[in-house]
Amino acid sequence: MAGGRRVQDYEYDLPGNLVARYPAEERDASRLLVVPRNGGPILDRRFKELPSLMAPDDLLVVNDSKVLPVRLKGRKPTGAPAEILLLRPLSGEDQGGEDSHVWEALVRPGGKLKPGRTVTIGQDLDVEILDSLEGGGRVVRLVTDLSFPDVLARYGHVPLPPYLEREDEPLDRERYQTVYADVPGSVAAPTAGLHFTTGLLAEIEAMGVERVSVTLDVGVGTFRPVEVDDPGLHTMHSERYCVPEATARAVTNAKRDGRRVWAVGTTVVRVLESAAGESGEVESRVGNTELFIRQPYDFRVVDALITNFHLPRSTLIMLVAAFAGYERTMSAYEEAIRLGFRFYSYGDSMAVI
Repeated sequence: MAGGRRVQDYEYDLPGNLVARYPAEERDASRLLVVPRNGGPILDRRFKELPSLMAPDDLLVVNDSKVLPVRLKGRKPTGAPAEILLLRPLSGEDQGGEDSHVWEALVRPGGKLKPGRTVTIGQDLDVEILDSLEGGGRVVRLVTDLSFPDVLARYGHVPLPPYLEREDEPLDRERYQTVYADVPGSVAAPTAGLHFTTGLLAEIEAMGVERVSVTLDVGVGTFRPVEVDDPGLHTMHSERYCVPEATARAVTNAKRDGRRVWAVGTTVVRVLESAAGESGEVESRVGNTELFIRQPYDFRVVDALITNFHLPRSTLIMLVAAFAGYERTMSAYEEAIRLGFRFYSYGDSMAVI
């Protein structure tokens, strides 16, 4: 069987010192591995050199979802530490929405925090465990007179990925967020966009490159490895997305005119490919996607991809391999490791062109 058809094909050995636990000093000073899809040398560049890879009539599509500081630290009645990670608001008496006080959440320690238990976050905030959900989740209620934005401002922590192996710090409030983040809803950053600065975006737009946005609320499922060896047996996590009318029109026009569509991140790829019809025409749409892109896959919209380096056995590295080719992708990862590139959320990036 050809490489890339089994989950074990997406294993690689990464030295621990190449996991980026903090961001680069300057966003666009991160390194950029340039990987031509159809052969040609793999190049070591800086992200600030991205404009040299683009043409004036290209279209750049970004994910404008904003990470919320939805990690709450507290204590059980016994005094033992506990943690709540709010995932999404639930409808009901609070009507859902950003100011909802009833949420789907993950809790720790999961075995101890059963329905009926309470976690104290602060003098003016308790969290009640209301119900259990499949997969270990919980329904929780925020018991407080504070508004939800005030809860996050006072008690919220940035939900950094566990592989960073550190607590969040003040710098993460800014750096674990893209400069164009606008729509609250993610529990993880669309990390390919972390390398852009306002100055670099202005330079790209001055070239004549049009920039448009989609929204995909990144969930915790993005970090979970695939536990089965046959990708076809994997249950893909669902994430909410939105394609505005102006974005759908811009992408459709670019494809009609033969201009390249650049996706900033795997989240943008999943949105555009989810919203595309058989002809490749992208529709304005709000919905949920469970699209699992793996080889073989016929891309209808995306022509170039900017992405970070992803965890082994993840759906994200499988998406990149479907786009760049399995052998090409694994070779690029080997080269990135050989050159000392920094990996994962705060790490360096690659451009598949």
